[in-house]
Amino acid sequence: MRTRATSCGSLAADSLSFALGGPKRSILGEHGGNGRGNMSKQSSRIIEGPKLAAQIPALTVPELIRRAARTAPAKTAIIDATSGRRESYGELEQKIARMAAGLAALGLRPGDALLLFMPNQPEWLIAGLGALAAGAVLSGANFHYGATELAHQLHAVEARFVATTPALLPTVRQAAGPHSRLTILLTGEAPGTVNLDSLLTGEAPDCSVATSPDARAALPFSSGTSGLPKGVILTHRTLVANITQIRAAQPPPESLVWLAYLPMFHIYGFTFSLYCLAVGGTLITLPRFEPGTFLEAIERYQVTHLSTVPPVLQFLAAHPLVGSRDLSSLVSIGCGAAPLGMATEQAAARRLNCKVEQGYGMTEASAVISMTYTDRPRLGSCGQLIPATEARIIDPSTQADVERGASGELWFRGPQAFVGYLNDPAGTARTITAEGWVRTGDVGHFDADGYLYITDRLKELIKVKGFQVAPAELEALLLTHPAVLDAAVIARAHERSGEVPIAFIVAREPLAAQAIKDWVAQRMVDYKHLDDVVFCDRIPKSAAGKILRRELRARDAERAASPKV
Repeated sequence: MRTRATSCGSLAADSLSFALGGPKRSILGEHGGNGRGNMSKQSSRIIEGPKLAAQIPALTVPELIRRAARTAPAKTAIIDATSGRRESYGELEQKIARMAAGLAALGLRPGDALLLFMPNQPEWLIAGLGALAAGAVLSGANFHYGATELAHQLHAVEARFVATTPALLPTVRQAAGPHSRLTILLTGEAPGTVNLDSLLTGEAPDCSVATSPDARAALPFSSGTSGLPKGVILTHRTLVANITQIRAAQPPPESLVWLAYLPMFHIYGFTFSLYCLAVGGTLITLPRFEPGTFLEAIERYQVTHLSTVPPVLQFLAAHPLVGSRDLSSLVSIGCGAAPLGMATEQAAARRLNCKVEQGYGMTEASAVISMTYTDRPRLGSCGQLIPATEARIIDPSTQADVERGASGELWFRGPQAFVGYLNDPAGTARTITAEGWVRTGDVGHFDADGYLYITDRLKELIKVKGFQVAPAELEALLLTHPAVLDAAVIARAHERSGEVPIAFIVAREPLAAQAIKDWVAQRMVDYKHLDDVVFCDRIPKSAAGKILRRELRARDAERAASPKV
Protein backbone atom coordinates (compact mmCIF):
# COMPACT_ATOMS: atom_id res chain seq x y z
CA MET A 1 0.00 0.00 0.00
CA ARG A 2 1.21 3.51 -0.76
CA THR A 3 -0.29 6.05 1.61
CA ARG A 4 0.00 9.59 2.80
CA ALA A 5 -0.88 11.22 6.08
CA THR A 6 -2.56 14.31 7.46
CA SER A 7 -2.86 15.42 11.04
CA CYS A 8 -4.65 17.82 13.32
CA GLY A 9 -5.84 18.74 16.73
CA SER A 10 -4.08 18.34 20.04
CA LEU A 11 -3.61 15.55 22.51
CA ALA A 12 -3.10 15.40 26.21
CA ALA A 13 0.59 15.80 26.94
CA ASP A 14 0.88 12.37 28.52
CA SER A 15 -0.53 10.53 25.52
CA LEU A 16 1.30 11.94 22.50
CA SER A 17 4.04 14.37 23.41
CA PHE A 18 7.19 14.59 21.35
CA ALA A 19 9.23 16.77 19.04
CA LEU A 20 11.48 16.08 16.12
CA GLY A 21 15.09 15.54 17.02
CA GLY A 22 18.27 14.95 15.09
CA PRO A 23 20.24 17.32 12.87
CA LYS A 24 18.60 20.60 11.89
CA ARG A 25 20.00 20.81 8.38
CA SER A 26 18.58 17.61 6.96
CA ILE A 27 15.45 15.58 7.49
CA LEU A 28 17.14 12.38 6.33
CA GLY A 29 20.69 11.20 6.35
CA GLU A 30 22.89 8.22 5.77
CA HIS A 31 23.24 5.84 8.68
CA GLY A 32 26.34 6.50 10.72
CA GLY A 33 27.35 2.94 11.45
CA ASN A 34 28.06 1.60 14.94
CA GLY A 35 29.59 4.77 16.34
CA ARG A 36 33.07 3.30 16.50
CA GLY A 37 34.45 5.17 13.51
CA ASN A 38 34.45 2.27 11.01
CA MET A 39 31.35 2.59 8.90
CA SER A 40 30.74 -0.44 6.71
CA LYS A 41 29.75 -0.03 3.08
CA GLN A 42 26.45 -1.74 3.81
CA SER A 43 25.50 0.40 6.79
CA SER A 44 26.50 3.58 4.96
CA ARG A 45 23.62 3.02 2.57
CA ILE A 46 20.92 2.77 5.20
CA ILE A 47 18.58 5.78 5.02
CA GLU A 48 17.16 7.09 8.30
CA GLY A 49 14.15 9.20 9.15
CA PRO A 50 14.53 11.79 11.92
CA LYS A 51 14.60 10.81 15.58
CA LEU A 52 11.62 11.04 17.90
CA ALA A 53 12.58 13.23 20.85
CA ALA A 54 10.31 11.29 23.21
CA GLN A 55 9.41 7.67 23.58
CA ILE A 56 6.36 6.26 21.88
CA PRO A 57 3.66 6.21 24.58
CA ALA A 58 3.17 2.80 26.18
CA LEU A 59 -0.59 2.86 25.66
CA THR A 60 -3.15 0.65 23.98
CA VAL A 61 -5.11 2.02 21.04
CA PRO A 62 -8.32 2.65 23.04
CA GLU A 63 -6.33 4.25 25.86
CA LEU A 64 -4.76 6.64 23.35
CA ILE A 65 -8.12 7.66 21.92
CA ARG A 66 -9.96 7.84 25.25
CA ARG A 67 -7.30 10.11 26.72
CA ALA A 68 -7.61 12.38 23.70
CA ALA A 69 -11.41 12.35 24.07
CA ARG A 70 -11.23 13.56 27.66
CA THR A 71 -9.38 16.73 26.61
CA ALA A 72 -12.33 18.00 24.53
CA PRO A 73 -15.46 16.00 25.45
CA ALA A 74 -17.88 18.45 23.79
CA LYS A 75 -16.14 18.42 20.41
CA THR A 76 -17.70 16.40 17.59
CA ALA A 77 -15.74 13.20 17.08
CA ILE A 78 -17.77 11.29 14.48
CA ILE A 79 -20.50 12.22 12.01
CA ASP A 80 -22.32 9.56 10.02
CA ALA A 81 -22.71 11.11 6.56
CA THR A 82 -25.60 8.80 5.68
CA SER A 83 -27.85 9.78 8.59
CA GLY A 84 -26.22 12.94 9.95
CA ARG A 85 -25.92 11.31 13.38
CA ARG A 86 -23.19 12.83 15.56
CA GLU A 87 -21.06 11.52 18.41
CA SER A 88 -19.14 13.91 20.64
CA TYR A 89 -15.81 12.87 22.11
CA GLY A 90 -17.48 12.57 25.50
CA GLU A 91 -20.14 10.25 24.06
CA LEU A 92 -17.53 8.23 22.20
CA GLU A 93 -15.43 7.76 25.34
CA GLN A 94 -18.51 6.63 27.27
CA LYS A 95 -19.63 4.24 24.54
CA ILE A 96 -16.21 2.61 24.31
CA ALA A 97 -16.41 1.84 28.04
CA ARG A 98 -19.99 0.55 27.81
CA MET A 99 -19.25 -1.56 24.75
CA ALA A 100 -16.30 -3.15 26.54
CA ALA A 101 -18.53 -3.99 29.51
CA GLY A 102 -21.33 -5.30 27.30
CA LEU A 103 -19.02 -7.54 25.31
CA ALA A 104 -17.43 -8.90 28.48
CA ALA A 105 -20.91 -9.70 29.83
CA LEU A 106 -21.56 -11.66 26.62
CA GLY A 107 -18.49 -13.79 27.29
CA LEU A 108 -15.78 -12.01 25.33
CA ARG A 109 -12.42 -12.61 26.96
CA PRO A 110 -8.96 -11.08 26.40
CA GLY A 111 -7.44 -12.56 23.27
CA ASP A 112 -10.78 -13.41 21.63
CA ALA A 113 -11.23 -12.22 18.06
CA LEU A 114 -14.02 -9.90 16.92
CA LEU A 115 -14.50 -9.83 13.16
CA LEU A 116 -16.07 -6.65 11.78
CA PHE A 117 -18.06 -7.27 8.60
CA MET A 118 -19.77 -4.01 7.76
CA PRO A 119 -19.28 -0.83 5.73
CA ASN A 120 -17.84 2.27 7.38
CA GLN A 121 -20.16 3.64 10.06
CA PRO A 122 -19.81 4.80 13.67
CA GLU A 123 -20.61 1.28 14.95
CA TRP A 124 -17.46 -0.04 13.27
CA LEU A 125 -15.33 2.14 15.50
CA ILE A 126 -17.46 1.92 18.63
CA ALA A 127 -17.64 -1.88 18.53
CA GLY A 128 -13.98 -2.16 17.55
CA LEU A 129 -12.61 0.19 20.19
CA GLY A 130 -14.87 -1.34 22.84
CA ALA A 131 -13.61 -4.80 21.97
CA LEU A 132 -10.00 -3.61 22.11
CA ALA A 133 -10.65 -2.05 25.51
CA ALA A 134 -11.93 -5.43 26.68
CA GLY A 135 -8.72 -7.09 25.49
CA ALA A 136 -10.00 -8.53 22.23
CA VAL A 137 -8.31 -8.60 18.81
CA LEU A 138 -9.95 -6.96 15.77
CA SER A 139 -10.09 -8.26 12.23
CA GLY A 140 -11.93 -6.29 9.56
CA ALA A 141 -13.32 -8.23 6.61
CA ASN A 142 -14.16 -6.90 3.17
CA PHE A 143 -17.93 -6.38 3.24
CA HIS A 144 -18.08 -7.36 -0.46
CA TYR A 145 -16.95 -10.88 0.43
CA GLY A 146 -19.09 -13.87 -0.36
CA ALA A 147 -19.65 -16.65 2.15
CA THR A 148 -16.61 -18.69 1.08
CA GLU A 149 -14.19 -15.77 1.44
CA LEU A 150 -15.71 -14.71 4.75
CA ALA A 151 -15.56 -18.28 6.08
CA HIS A 152 -11.84 -18.37 5.31
CA GLN A 153 -11.18 -15.27 7.42
CA LEU A 154 -13.53 -16.34 10.23
CA HIS A 155 -11.65 -19.61 10.47
CA ALA A 156 -8.19 -18.06 10.13
CA VAL A 157 -8.66 -15.62 13.03
CA GLU A 158 -10.73 -18.09 15.07
CA ALA A 159 -13.41 -15.44 15.53
CA ARG A 160 -15.86 -15.93 18.39
CA PHE A 161 -17.77 -12.73 17.66
CA VAL A 162 -18.74 -10.97 14.44
CA ALA A 163 -20.35 -7.55 14.07
CA THR A 164 -22.42 -6.97 10.95
CA THR A 165 -25.51 -5.33 9.43
CA PRO A 166 -28.93 -6.81 8.57
CA ALA A 167 -28.14 -6.67 4.84
CA LEU A 168 -24.98 -8.77 5.35
CA LEU A 169 -26.45 -11.17 7.91
CA PRO A 170 -27.30 -13.92 5.36
CA THR A 171 -23.66 -14.02 4.23
CA VAL A 172 -22.49 -14.30 7.85
CA ARG A 173 -24.92 -17.14 8.58
CA GLN A 174 -23.86 -19.03 5.47
CA ALA A 175 -20.17 -18.52 6.22
CA ALA A 176 -20.54 -19.60 9.84
CA GLY A 177 -22.49 -22.76 9.07
CA PRO A 178 -25.44 -24.32 10.94
CA HIS A 179 -23.46 -25.56 13.94
CA SER A 180 -21.43 -22.46 14.62
CA ARG A 181 -21.17 -21.02 18.12
CA LEU A 182 -20.35 -17.63 16.69
CA THR A 183 -21.99 -14.71 18.50
CA ILE A 184 -23.44 -12.32 15.94
CA LEU A 185 -23.66 -8.64 16.88
CA LEU A 186 -26.09 -6.78 14.65
CA THR A 187 -26.83 -3.13 13.88
CA GLY A 188 -30.50 -4.09 13.92
CA GLU A 189 -32.82 -6.85 15.13
CA ALA A 190 -32.95 -10.48 14.00
CA PRO A 191 -33.44 -13.86 15.70
CA GLY A 192 -30.29 -15.41 17.04
CA THR A 193 -28.35 -12.15 17.11
CA VAL A 194 -27.45 -9.53 19.71
CA ASN A 195 -28.36 -5.92 18.99
CA LEU A 196 -25.22 -3.77 19.22
CA ASP A 197 -27.07 -0.82 20.74
CA SER A 198 -28.34 -3.04 23.57
CA LEU A 199 -24.75 -3.47 24.73
CA LEU A 200 -24.55 0.27 25.35
CA THR A 201 -27.50 0.40 27.73
CA GLY A 202 -26.18 -1.93 30.43
CA GLU A 203 -25.21 -0.79 33.89
CA ALA A 204 -22.10 -2.96 34.19
CA PRO A 205 -19.03 -0.99 35.30
CA ASP A 206 -16.22 -0.22 32.90
CA CYS A 207 -14.35 -3.50 32.53
CA SER A 208 -11.48 -2.31 30.36
CA VAL A 209 -8.61 -4.70 30.95
CA ALA A 210 -4.98 -3.86 31.54
CA THR A 211 -3.72 -4.95 28.14
CA SER A 212 -0.02 -4.96 27.34
CA PRO A 213 1.01 -2.64 24.49
CA ASP A 214 2.68 -5.70 22.97
CA ALA A 215 -0.57 -7.67 22.86
CA ARG A 216 -2.22 -8.33 19.53
CA ALA A 217 -4.60 -5.56 18.53
CA ALA A 218 -5.50 -6.11 14.89
CA LEU A 219 -5.41 -8.82 12.26
CA PRO A 220 -5.96 -7.02 8.96
CA PHE A 221 -5.63 -9.13 5.85
CA SER A 222 -3.31 -8.03 3.07
CA SER A 223 -5.11 -7.19 -0.14
CA GLY A 224 -4.23 -10.37 -2.00
CA THR A 225 -3.46 -8.67 -5.32
CA SER A 226 -1.21 -11.52 -6.41
CA GLY A 227 -2.40 -14.37 -4.18
CA LEU A 228 -4.62 -15.24 -1.24
CA PRO A 229 -4.90 -12.56 1.47
CA LYS A 230 -2.67 -13.12 4.52
CA GLY A 231 -3.43 -12.19 8.11
CA VAL A 232 -1.00 -9.53 9.39
CA ILE A 233 -0.34 -9.39 13.13
CA LEU A 234 -0.28 -5.85 14.51
CA THR A 235 0.04 -4.98 18.17
CA HIS A 236 -1.16 -1.96 20.11
CA ARG A 237 2.46 -0.78 20.17
CA THR A 238 2.90 -0.94 16.38
CA LEU A 239 -0.35 0.97 15.75
CA VAL A 240 0.32 3.61 18.42
CA ALA A 241 3.86 3.96 17.06
CA ASN A 242 2.59 4.66 13.55
CA ILE A 243 0.04 7.21 14.78
CA THR A 244 2.87 8.88 16.71
CA GLN A 245 5.17 8.87 13.70
CA ILE A 246 2.53 10.34 11.38
CA ARG A 247 1.78 13.17 13.78
CA ALA A 248 5.47 13.92 14.20
CA ALA A 249 5.98 14.15 10.45
CA GLN A 250 3.18 16.68 10.00
CA PRO A 251 2.49 19.09 12.89
CA PRO A 252 -1.23 19.27 13.63
CA PRO A 253 -3.27 22.06 12.02
CA GLU A 254 -5.89 23.88 14.04
CA SER A 255 -8.64 21.53 12.93
CA LEU A 256 -9.11 18.41 10.88
CA VAL A 257 -12.26 17.17 9.20
CA TRP A 258 -11.40 13.86 7.56
CA LEU A 259 -13.70 11.85 5.30
CA ALA A 260 -13.55 8.17 6.23
CA TYR A 261 -14.71 6.59 2.99
CA LEU A 262 -11.65 4.36 2.61
CA PRO A 263 -12.78 0.99 3.99
CA MET A 264 -11.84 0.45 7.61
CA PHE A 265 -11.17 -3.23 6.96
CA HIS A 266 -8.11 -2.03 5.02
CA ILE A 267 -5.07 -0.74 6.89
CA TYR A 268 -5.20 2.62 5.09
CA GLY A 269 -8.73 3.43 6.23
CA PHE A 270 -8.29 1.76 9.64
CA THR A 271 -5.12 3.50 10.83
CA PHE A 272 -6.11 6.93 9.53
CA SER A 273 -9.52 6.64 11.22
CA LEU A 274 -7.75 5.88 14.50
CA TYR A 275 -5.28 8.67 13.82
CA CYS A 276 -8.01 11.25 13.24
CA LEU A 277 -9.61 10.41 16.59
CA ALA A 278 -6.27 10.21 18.40
CA VAL A 279 -5.42 13.80 17.43
CA GLY A 280 -8.87 15.24 18.10
CA GLY A 281 -10.18 15.58 14.55
CA THR A 282 -13.72 15.16 13.29
CA LEU A 283 -14.28 11.93 11.39
CA ILE A 284 -17.01 11.75 8.73
CA THR A 285 -17.98 8.14 8.01
CA LEU A 286 -19.19 7.20 4.54
CA PRO A 287 -20.07 3.56 3.75
CA ARG A 288 -18.28 3.48 0.40
CA PHE A 289 -17.09 5.62 -2.46
CA GLU A 290 -19.95 6.71 -4.69
CA PRO A 291 -19.33 9.89 -6.71
CA GLY A 292 -22.46 11.80 -5.69
CA THR A 293 -22.45 11.04 -1.97
CA PHE A 294 -18.67 11.43 -1.81
CA LEU A 295 -18.76 14.96 -3.20
CA GLU A 296 -21.85 15.86 -1.19
CA ALA A 297 -20.13 14.82 2.06
CA ILE A 298 -17.06 16.95 1.29
CA GLU A 299 -19.23 19.99 0.60
CA ARG A 300 -21.77 19.55 3.42
CA TYR A 301 -19.30 18.80 6.20
CA GLN A 302 -16.52 21.10 4.95
CA VAL A 303 -13.96 18.31 4.76
CA THR A 304 -10.42 19.69 5.03
CA HIS A 305 -8.30 16.60 4.42
CA LEU A 306 -8.72 13.58 2.19
CA SER A 307 -6.75 10.37 1.92
CA THR A 308 -7.31 8.88 -1.51
CA VAL A 309 -6.30 6.11 -3.85
CA PRO A 310 -5.37 6.67 -7.53
CA PRO A 311 -8.83 5.90 -9.01
CA VAL A 312 -10.44 8.47 -6.69
CA LEU A 313 -7.79 11.08 -7.45
CA GLN A 314 -8.30 10.46 -11.16
CA PHE A 315 -12.02 11.09 -10.59
CA LEU A 316 -11.28 14.34 -8.75
CA ALA A 317 -8.88 15.45 -11.46
CA ALA A 318 -11.07 14.79 -14.48
CA HIS A 319 -14.74 14.00 -13.82
CA PRO A 320 -17.21 16.76 -14.84
CA LEU A 321 -19.37 16.11 -11.76
CA VAL A 322 -16.60 17.53 -9.56
CA GLY A 323 -17.10 20.99 -11.05
CA SER A 324 -20.69 21.14 -9.80
CA ARG A 325 -19.68 21.07 -6.11
CA ASP A 326 -18.01 23.55 -3.78
CA LEU A 327 -14.90 21.72 -2.59
CA SER A 328 -13.05 24.84 -1.46
CA SER A 329 -12.78 23.53 2.13
CA LEU A 330 -10.14 21.03 1.01
CA VAL A 331 -6.68 21.91 2.29
CA SER A 332 -4.72 18.76 1.52
CA ILE A 333 -5.21 15.51 -0.36
CA GLY A 334 -2.97 12.52 0.11
CA CYS A 335 -2.78 9.60 -2.28
CA GLY A 336 -1.53 6.11 -1.56
CA ALA A 337 -2.15 2.36 -1.94
CA ALA A 338 -0.90 2.16 -5.55
CA PRO A 339 1.47 3.96 -7.93
CA LEU A 340 0.31 7.36 -9.19
CA GLY A 341 1.53 9.27 -12.24
CA MET A 342 2.73 12.86 -11.81
CA ALA A 343 0.24 14.11 -14.41
CA THR A 344 -2.74 13.06 -12.29
CA GLU A 345 -1.15 14.52 -9.16
CA GLN A 346 -0.65 17.87 -10.89
CA ALA A 347 -4.08 17.92 -12.53
CA ALA A 348 -5.89 17.31 -9.24
CA ALA A 349 -3.89 20.00 -7.44
CA ARG A 350 -4.65 22.58 -10.14
CA ARG A 351 -8.34 21.75 -10.32
CA LEU A 352 -8.98 21.70 -6.58
CA ASN A 353 -6.50 24.43 -5.64
CA CYS A 354 -5.09 22.47 -2.72
CA LYS A 355 -2.03 20.40 -1.88
CA VAL A 356 -1.88 16.93 -3.41
CA GLU A 357 0.87 14.71 -2.05
CA GLN A 358 1.85 11.07 -2.16
CA GLY A 359 3.07 8.71 0.54
CA TYR A 360 3.95 5.07 0.89
CA GLY A 361 3.12 2.30 3.29
CA MET A 362 1.76 -1.20 3.63
CA THR A 363 -0.30 -3.38 5.95
CA GLU A 364 2.92 -4.80 7.40
CA ALA A 365 3.93 -1.27 8.49
CA SER A 366 0.71 -0.58 10.39
CA ALA A 367 0.11 1.86 7.51
CA VAL A 368 2.88 4.40 6.82
CA ILE A 369 6.59 4.20 5.95
CA SER A 370 7.13 7.50 4.16
CA MET A 371 5.11 10.67 3.66
CA THR A 372 5.43 14.26 2.55
CA TYR A 373 6.65 16.56 5.32
CA THR A 374 4.98 19.95 5.71
CA ASP A 375 6.33 22.47 3.18
CA ARG A 376 8.73 19.93 1.65
CA PRO A 377 6.77 18.36 -1.23
CA ARG A 378 8.48 16.83 -4.22
CA LEU A 379 6.32 16.05 -7.22
CA GLY A 380 6.08 12.37 -8.05
CA SER A 381 7.78 11.18 -4.87
CA CYS A 382 6.34 9.31 -1.90
CA GLY A 383 7.90 11.85 0.45
CA GLN A 384 10.56 10.97 2.99
CA LEU A 385 10.85 8.36 5.72
CA ILE A 386 8.72 9.10 8.76
CA PRO A 387 10.50 9.48 12.12
CA ALA A 388 12.18 6.46 13.70
CA THR A 389 12.15 4.55 10.40
CA GLU A 390 15.12 3.12 8.50
CA ALA A 391 15.22 1.87 4.94
CA ARG A 392 17.59 0.44 2.40
CA ILE A 393 17.39 -0.50 -1.28
CA ILE A 394 18.51 -4.04 -2.10
CA ASP A 395 19.48 -5.57 -5.43
CA PRO A 396 17.07 -8.55 -5.73
CA SER A 397 19.68 -10.64 -7.56
CA THR A 398 22.70 -10.09 -5.30
CA GLN A 399 20.93 -9.14 -2.05
CA ALA A 400 23.45 -6.31 -1.71
CA ASP A 401 22.70 -2.65 -0.97
CA VAL A 402 22.69 -0.49 -4.09
CA GLU A 403 24.06 3.00 -4.59
CA ARG A 404 21.83 5.99 -3.78
CA GLY A 405 19.60 6.62 -6.81
CA ALA A 406 19.70 3.04 -8.07
CA SER A 407 16.54 0.93 -8.02
CA GLY A 408 15.94 -2.24 -6.06
CA GLU A 409 13.67 -3.77 -3.46
CA LEU A 410 12.82 -1.53 -0.52
CA TRP A 411 13.44 -2.94 2.96
CA PHE A 412 12.35 -1.02 6.04
CA ARG A 413 12.70 -1.26 9.81
CA GLY A 414 10.93 0.64 12.57
CA PRO A 415 8.59 0.43 15.58
CA GLN A 416 5.56 0.26 13.26
CA ALA A 417 6.69 -3.03 11.70
CA PHE A 418 4.34 -5.99 12.02
CA VAL A 419 5.06 -9.01 14.22
CA GLY A 420 4.47 -11.65 11.54
CA TYR A 421 1.88 -13.39 9.43
CA LEU A 422 -0.94 -15.27 11.14
CA ASN A 423 -0.23 -19.01 11.29
CA ASP A 424 2.47 -18.66 8.64
CA PRO A 425 5.98 -18.91 10.14
CA ALA A 426 7.51 -19.66 6.76
CA GLY A 427 5.97 -16.56 5.20
CA THR A 428 7.10 -14.52 8.20
CA ALA A 429 10.68 -15.80 7.85
CA ARG A 430 10.70 -14.92 4.14
CA THR A 431 9.56 -11.37 4.88
CA ILE A 432 11.34 -10.38 8.13
CA THR A 433 15.11 -10.82 8.25
CA ALA A 434 17.05 -11.81 11.33
CA GLU A 435 18.03 -8.14 11.78
CA GLY A 436 14.39 -7.03 11.71
CA TRP A 437 14.26 -5.71 8.15
CA VAL A 438 10.90 -6.10 6.42
CA ARG A 439 11.15 -6.98 2.74
CA THR A 440 8.37 -4.95 1.14
CA GLY A 441 8.40 -6.56 -2.30
CA ASP A 442 8.19 -3.04 -3.78
CA VAL A 443 10.73 -1.67 -6.22
CA GLY A 444 11.97 1.89 -5.88
CA HIS A 445 14.84 4.24 -5.14
CA PHE A 446 15.85 7.22 -2.98
CA ASP A 447 17.12 10.42 -4.52
CA ALA A 448 20.00 12.47 -3.10
CA ASP A 449 17.68 14.25 -0.64
CA GLY A 450 16.07 11.09 0.68
CA TYR A 451 12.83 11.29 -1.27
CA LEU A 452 11.40 7.87 -2.02
CA TYR A 453 10.08 6.81 -5.42
CA ILE A 454 8.19 3.53 -5.73
CA THR A 455 8.00 2.22 -9.27
CA ASP A 456 6.39 -1.22 -9.00
CA ARG A 457 5.99 -4.53 -7.25
CA LEU A 458 8.98 -6.85 -7.44
CA LYS A 459 6.85 -9.82 -8.53
CA GLU A 460 5.02 -7.74 -11.13
CA LEU A 461 8.08 -6.59 -13.09
CA ILE A 462 7.93 -7.81 -16.68
CA LYS A 463 11.18 -9.28 -17.98
CA VAL A 464 11.56 -8.64 -21.70
CA LYS A 465 14.73 -10.07 -23.25
CA GLY A 466 16.46 -9.62 -19.90
CA PHE A 467 15.23 -6.05 -19.43
CA GLN A 468 12.85 -5.18 -16.59
CA VAL A 469 9.66 -3.30 -17.45
CA ALA A 470 7.59 -1.73 -14.67
CA PRO A 471 3.83 -2.00 -15.37
CA ALA A 472 3.19 1.18 -13.36
CA GLU A 473 5.37 3.21 -15.74
CA LEU A 474 3.36 2.11 -18.77
CA GLU A 475 0.08 2.59 -16.90
CA ALA A 476 1.01 6.15 -15.95
CA LEU A 477 1.81 6.87 -19.60
CA LEU A 478 -1.43 5.32 -20.88
CA LEU A 479 -3.50 7.41 -18.47
CA THR A 480 -2.19 10.56 -20.14
CA HIS A 481 -3.81 9.52 -23.44
CA PRO A 482 -7.02 11.54 -23.87
CA ALA A 483 -9.03 8.51 -24.98
CA VAL A 484 -7.95 6.23 -22.09
CA LEU A 485 -10.10 6.24 -18.96
CA ASP A 486 -8.23 3.48 -17.11
CA ALA A 487 -5.46 1.01 -17.83
CA ALA A 488 -3.54 -1.93 -16.42
CA VAL A 489 -0.47 -3.72 -17.75
CA ILE A 490 0.52 -7.34 -17.17
CA ALA A 491 3.06 -9.80 -18.53
CA ARG A 492 2.29 -12.43 -21.14
CA ALA A 493 4.64 -15.33 -21.83
CA HIS A 494 6.45 -15.01 -25.16
CA GLU A 495 8.52 -17.63 -26.97
CA ARG A 496 11.35 -15.30 -28.06
CA SER A 497 11.25 -12.47 -25.51
CA GLY A 498 10.41 -14.48 -22.40
CA GLU A 499 7.65 -12.03 -21.46
CA VAL A 500 6.00 -9.08 -23.15
CA PRO A 501 3.76 -6.31 -21.76
CA ILE A 502 0.09 -6.24 -22.71
CA ALA A 503 -2.41 -3.58 -21.73
CA PHE A 504 -6.01 -3.84 -20.61
CA ILE A 505 -7.70 -0.54 -21.40
CA VAL A 506 -11.00 1.11 -20.55
CA ALA A 507 -11.58 3.61 -23.38
CA ARG A 508 -13.48 6.90 -23.19
CA GLU A 509 -14.28 6.70 -26.90
CA PRO A 510 -13.75 4.32 -29.83
CA LEU A 511 -10.07 3.50 -30.03
CA ALA A 512 -7.99 1.16 -32.18
CA ALA A 513 -5.55 -1.21 -30.51
CA GLN A 514 -2.85 -0.52 -33.10
CA ALA A 515 -3.20 3.23 -32.55
CA ILE A 516 -2.46 2.78 -28.84
CA LYS A 517 0.49 0.49 -29.56
CA ASP A 518 1.94 3.02 -32.00
CA TRP A 519 1.38 5.86 -29.52
CA VAL A 520 3.31 4.02 -26.80
CA ALA A 521 6.05 3.03 -29.25
CA GLN A 522 6.69 6.69 -30.04
CA ARG A 523 7.34 7.39 -26.35
CA MET A 524 9.08 4.30 -24.98
CA VAL A 525 12.22 2.29 -25.66
CA ASP A 526 11.56 -0.78 -27.81
CA TYR A 527 11.47 -3.39 -25.03
CA LYS A 528 8.67 -1.42 -23.33
CA HIS A 529 6.42 -1.50 -26.39
CA LEU A 530 3.00 -3.09 -25.94
CA ASP A 531 2.62 -6.47 -27.59
CA ASP A 532 -1.16 -6.47 -27.33
CA VAL A 533 -4.06 -4.25 -26.24
CA VAL A 534 -7.26 -5.68 -24.76
CA PHE A 535 -10.28 -3.43 -24.31
CA CYS A 536 -12.53 -4.04 -21.31
CA ASP A 537 -15.35 -2.41 -19.34
CA ARG A 538 -13.41 -2.03 -16.10
CA ILE A 539 -10.06 -2.75 -14.45
CA PRO A 540 -10.48 -5.08 -11.45
CA LYS A 541 -9.16 -3.42 -8.29
CA SER A 542 -9.08 -4.04 -4.58
CA ALA A 543 -10.96 -1.81 -2.15
CA ALA A 544 -7.73 0.16 -1.70
CA GLY A 545 -7.41 0.81 -5.44
CA LYS A 546 -4.70 -1.75 -6.21
CA ILE A 547 -4.98 -3.43 -9.59
CA LEU A 548 -5.84 -7.12 -9.18
CA ARG A 549 -3.39 -8.39 -11.76
CA ARG A 550 -4.07 -12.02 -10.88
CA GLU A 551 -7.60 -11.55 -12.24
CA LEU A 552 -6.25 -10.00 -15.41
CA ARG A 553 -3.74 -12.81 -15.82
CA ALA A 554 -6.55 -15.34 -15.43
CA ARG A 555 -8.65 -13.45 -17.96
CA ASP A 556 -5.75 -13.36 -20.41
CA ALA A 557 -5.17 -17.09 -19.97
CA GLU A 558 -8.85 -17.75 -20.69
CA ARG A 559 -8.65 -15.66 -23.85
CA ALA A 560 -5.58 -17.58 -24.99
CA ALA A 561 -7.31 -20.91 -24.36
CA SER A 562 -10.51 -19.93 -26.16
CA PRO A 563 -10.94 -21.28 -29.68
CA LYS A 564 -10.16 -18.66 -32.30
CA VAL A 565 -13.14 -17.87 -34.51
